Amino acid sequence: MEICKRIIYSGRVQGVGFRYTAHGLAARFAVTGYVRNLRSGDVEVVVQGLAAEVERFLTTLEQRMGAYIADRKTQDQTPEEFEGFNIRV
Repeated sequence: MEICKRIIYSGRVQGVGFRYTAHGLAARFAVTGYVRNLRSGDVEVVVQGLAAEVERFLTTLEQRMGAYIADRKTQDQTPEEFEGFNIRV
């Protein structure tokens, strides 16, 4: 069963390659969705896939970018139709 999660990361998450890291890591997992910077200075990640794959992706992303993350807020969302995993502007 596919799940969809929306995560807002805060901290020093812009200007450190967060979006490009998320995009590159997503290619290694069976996930779809997007990553984008928010005007607030936070980064939004929406990721969809099988629950175990989503969790592996998020764990890997947080291990890689953990030095920049001060907090995260997670919401479950209704699955959508995404084409791949993209960087949104």
